[in-house]
Amino acid sequence: MIQPCFLILQPVDSQQCPPMGLETLKIDDFQLHASTTKRYGLGAHRGRLNIQAGLYEDDLYDGAWCAGRDDPLQWFEVDARRLTKFTGVITQGRSSLWSSDWVTSYKVMVSNDSHTWITLKNGSEDLIFSGNREKEIPVRNIFPVPVIGRYIRVNPRSWFNSGNICMRVEILGCPMPDPNNYYHRRNEVITTDNLDFRHHSYKEMRQLMKVVNEMCPNITRIYNIGKSHSGLKLYAIEISDNPGEHEAGEPEFRYTAGAHGNEVLGRELLLLLMQFMCQEYLSGNPRIRHLVEETRIHLLPSVNPDGYEKAFEVGSELSGWSLGRWSNDGIDIHHNFPDLDSILWEAEAKKWIPRKMFNHHVPIPEWYLSKNASVAVETRALIAWMEKMPFVLGGNLQGGELVVTFPYDKTRTQGVSREPTPTPDDHVFRWLAFSYASTHRLMTDASQRVCHTEAFAKEDGTINGASWHTAAGSMNDFSYLHTNCFELSMYVGCDKFPHESELPEEWENNRESLLVFMEQVHRGIRGVVRDLQGRGIANAIISVEGIGHDIRTAADGDYWRLLNPGEYRVTARAEGYSFAIKKCEVGYEMGATRCDFVIGRTNLSRIKEIMEKFNKQPIRLPVRQLQARRSRARRLGT
Repeated sequence: MIQPCFLILQPVDSQQCPPMGLETLKIDDFQLHASTTKRYGLGAHRGRLNIQAGLYEDDLYDGAWCAGRDDPLQWFEVDARRLTKFTGVITQGRSSLWSSDWVTSYKVMVSNDSHTWITLKNGSEDLIFSGNREKEIPVRNIFPVPVIGRYIRVNPRSWFNSGNICMRVEILGCPMPDPNNYYHRRNEVITTDNLDFRHHSYKEMRQLMKVVNEMCPNITRIYNIGKSHSGLKLYAIEISDNPGEHEAGEPEFRYTAGAHGNEVLGRELLLLLMQFMCQEYLSGNPRIRHLVEETRIHLLPSVNPDGYEKAFEVGSELSGWSLGRWSNDGIDIHHNFPDLDSILWEAEAKKWIPRKMFNHHVPIPEWYLSKNASVAVETRALIAWMEKMPFVLGGNLQGGELVVTFPYDKTRTQGVSREPTPTPDDHVFRWLAFSYASTHRLMTDASQRVCHTEAFAKEDGTINGASWHTAAGSMNDFSYLHTNCFELSMYVGCDKFPHESELPEEWENNRESLLVFMEQVHRGIRGVVRDLQGRGIANAIISVEGIGHDIRTAADGDYWRLLNPGEYRVTARAEGYSFAIKKCEVGYEMGATRCDFVIGRTNLSRIKEIMEKFNKQPIRLPVRQLQARRSRARRLGT
């Protein structure tokens, strides 16, 4: 193995180009080439920054390009398909649980025709760039002077002693002006929305939310649901025609993002969404006006601001796959909720439902509520928020993949890592997931390259969470089992932390999906459960025949039950009241079907009320009434 003489380089040109798109898949597989390949799953098409290998490495999806031989003649090549100004290279080692492979130094060569190559030099000597010291942390090298060419090669010169030549790469480059380049025009996505397309620090996020609130004071309200581990407030913005109030009959919707602090695209999408909705409302867009006037919308863009600040500090290319993922005390917030699945399934096995336990609003176990439980303060804040607001539908935006997942997220069979585990509302969840995926620009595109190891586009861009990988205590399962809210996860891009220049295109990829999914909150049945005096009854249970999952009415007696089109036999019941049954029909047009109920007190409940009024003592009648009753009884007896 050649031992290089490392040179310390000081950039003399401050201009740095954005990533060309190996990680975001803008560069397709046919643009990547290599001298040799160990096997197909370690081919040049796998040499993308932050690409992940599967748990069990195989011949199809491994975590890097690996050369077929370990010698200084190997190279990894990118064809930009047009003249490009190259300004730098970012490298990682191989993503693997079982192998330790990375390149410790390399040369860079450029070409216009792929035959004649020029090596970057430092005076008369070839430049040798310092590579990686381990396999996960990205290392960026900026060229002393930008170079122009169509092709660029990375030529490993040394590698980890106990490993092989394996690399994951990103190239920094700016396309040179070429109006005749068909390939570039065909792949260009341009937005016409005048929004703030950049990454925002915590303070900048707060300022942006304030600007939106000042632009649209009549339909927005900023509030916080609690604080992070380091004391940063978890800010949310409400968008509604009566902000700050729950209107009876109006459903509540939520989007959250950034539970994993390094998955930042969702955070920026929600900041863009609140700007967009404010601007479009002011301009009179009828679709946005209808959404705002008929829905109470809550956007929480940064569930884990502590983790985000860590990733933001090093930037989009150097944060790697996991920096900032967890809370400050090392907790994965999205999977930090109580495992209510096991509690429900155990009750079902013991036939406790519905005698001893309901099939919904499963209570949180006492141990989880104790101060000593390993529960993040952010998770506790989310739970309090979810219990306070009568949310009907929610989506949490994640990153690193292109797919929508729906409950259950935990496999029912113990010890099984993946198996289909549907909820009683599986058909509704599948529709909700498809409503987002099918309107996304890439999720259901069968020609879309696999992000890492799963071809989700072939399965309509959606998957049952437990079919992908089992995860106990997810936000999705908790929301479904503890509250009325149906919650799904949207993985909105292969790149967790895309470069700022990618944000306009990612907005275009997701904008319609974000709106369409919100509109699904108006699909199903809605109504109010009242008593004979016309008062709303809180916590009345709404049951749909054939679906083993009930919901409950909000404080005003109003409810929303998400359902697919069809005819349903629906029952409303409440403690101390008789029950009522109705047939409710859900059509294909958007807008929930009205289905109200009136239920009266039962005789037993009225007797109990009277007994409680008199402290459970026998009712003492006035003396004259007692004498009259005795006299009447004697007459009847004679």
